[in-house]
Amino acid sequence: MLWIGGPPASGKTTVARLLARRHGLRLYSADTRTWVHRDRALDAGNAAAVHWESLTPTTRWEDATPQDLLEMSLHRERGAMVIDDLQAMPRSPLIVAEGSSLPASAVSSGTATRTRSVWLLPTPEFQDARLAAAATTGGRAELYRHLREVITRDAHDHDVRSLPVDGSKPASEMASLVEQMFAAALRGGPRARTLGERQALLREMNDAVVEQVRGYFARPWAEGDPDAARQSFVCECGDPGCDTELELAVGDLPAHRAGGPRHVPDASTTMKG
Repeated sequence: MLWIGGPPASGKTTVARLLARRHGLRLYSADTRTWVHRDRALDAGNAAAVHWESLTPTTRWEDATPQDLLEMSLHRERGAMVIDDLQAMPRSPLIVAEGSSLPASAVSSGTATRTRSVWLLPTPEFQDARLAAAATTGGRAELYRHLREVITRDAHDHDVRSLPVDGSKPASEMASLVEQMFAAALRGGPRARTLGERQALLREMNDAVVEQVRGYFARPWAEGDPDAARQSFVCECGDPGCDTELELAVGDLPAHRAGGPRHVPDASTTMKG
């Protein structure tokens, strides 16, 4: 297993996706498990989770301190859930796990191997630029900035290898740096070898995004049509050199049309990620 941690807007999802596609790895993105984890916390009677669900999507971001928002995000609680998820996954092929809720303590405890772990730590300026580009403002932006401080401190406290992210290198170059750090593990594998195996992992990647969207719209307070939500999906051609991503409405993803083929439309309709 390979671990890529870091705060929101650090580029870790992009880097993990690139590595998974280049090398035939299984991708675990903690964000796609958000609603499963929240339901676990609710079932356990977690007070912060219960309070968060009682608020509307607008009011939960208002009149709350960064510490309040951190508690309602379940950042600490989700770390243990991430480890549970990873321990339950198939052992082959190699897994690249990424997410803000990956706990740095997994490295110091020996759950994660230090040489197979790296945290991407953005500068405040880079994170702010990414947040602005995504139109992330208000309480959500404050939470993400606070998470940068918390996750950076945790990475240092638990002696996790890290890479600074300041925007001077494109995502492809950052992925190559991480690739070099994980070179021995990538050589050892196991990795998907056949086209069919690689395509199955890419479909799995896209399916996880769809489940994340549908999990959000299944909440009693959510409004809107999940099929109309637009997301970035990876091309499922299976070519290790392909880094094409497609912006599609969830309902347009062929894998989720009744009786439809399980592949993404051809590259003529794609956008570069």
